[in-house]
Amino acid sequence: MVDPVNVLLIGAGEINFGSVEGPWNHTLRLEKILGPRLRVVGLVDLDESRAKAALDAKLNPPVGSAYTSCKLFPTVREAARSLLSEIPQIAIVGAPPFARGTDIPGRDLELQLTNAFPRCALFVEKPVSSGPEDACWRVADVLAKKGTLVGVGYMLRYLKAVQLIKKIIADNGLVVMGTNARYVMAYEWARKQAWWDKTRSGGPIIEQATHFCDLSRYFGGDVHLQSVVAHTVQPNEPPGKLSAKRFDEDVIPPDNRLPRLTSATWKYKGGAVGTLTHVIALHGNMYDTEFEVYADGYRFKLVDPYSTPKLCIRRPGLAEEEVHIFNDDDPFHTELAAFIEVAEGRSTEERLLSSYADAIKTYELTWAIRRASEAAAARYTESLE
Repeated sequence: MVDPVNVLLIGAGEINFGSVEGPWNHTLRLEKILGPRLRVVGLVDLDESRAKAALDAKLNPPVGSAYTSCKLFPTVREAARSLLSEIPQIAIVGAPPFARGTDIPGRDLELQLTNAFPRCALFVEKPVSSGPEDACWRVADVLAKKGTLVGVGYMLRYLKAVQLIKKIIADNGLVVMGTNARYVMAYEWARKQAWWDKTRSGGPIIEQATHFCDLSRYFGGDVHLQSVVAHTVQPNEPPGKLSAKRFDEDVIPPDNRLPRLTSATWKYKGGAVGTLTHVIALHGNMYDTEFEVYADGYRFKLVDPYSTPKLCIRRPGLAEEEVHIFNDDDPFHTELAAFIEVAEGRSTEERLLSSYADAIKTYELTWAIRRASEAAAARYTESLE
């Protein structure tokens, strides 16, 4: 008989249960990785009706047996009181970033979980928070002192294409010269008003482009945050008018609305340069994303990393691109499989490519971009008066 793995789900939303907007769906990957070993013992969400709907959708074959003992809870505290004989070994923290990553009561899910279930490993979604960066570092200090295993969901690091770039750089002793990230969002089906309010979501760089900021740091290293420069197209400017919105943006205060385009540059501490362009522009549900890395003699271009990744490589002495297409590469599956292996003691923590502390550095970069862009927008507006 196989040993069951007790899992506690935090959040009944799209991250854990899927969405038409993208490929995220942690429960689907857990079902594939753990198979008959999966035992979801609890689902924590303040919205009881949403939680019940999410659970009901899972109770049918072939995966229903993994959820038959799942209980619904409004809070972690309630879960701790009830799960005395079903202690979770793993918690998947898919609640919105405003509920986690700080030591502020009510926004401290990681601390609540480590207090309630001291031996539980935490898989935390990105970004680590939408709160103050210094509070994130205090949380990281507590987690480290308690010895809590934490992985963060920057899944692009786990792509086969990304690891191939890493290998070529290492094998040839290359030094990264620069990174260039381009993320063009398809916004038509993004209808949650909370996402379009930067005081609630953090904004498009902190909440969405964080993946490309993290991938940039994965290759470029630590960023000199004071070097960040950024500009935006604001929603009240002529280029910022969107024609395919499926929600009422008028209910969001004008100052809280999202910039339509953000362009940022920075210096890495190692001397390289990073650039990022994030755009809210496309209709439908297909995004357009590319990421490039430059080094002496080489250019790596990763295309469509969220779907079917294609890696185009220029090597020294060759004018033609070397093209690799990675079919059926699921980084969500790979990252969760690695996390579970480490949580069960079958692999070392080196298998985790994104630690909590490292993820905070990405969070700091995204905030530096947001602050620089808002300061530049304010200066631009003042110059027109």
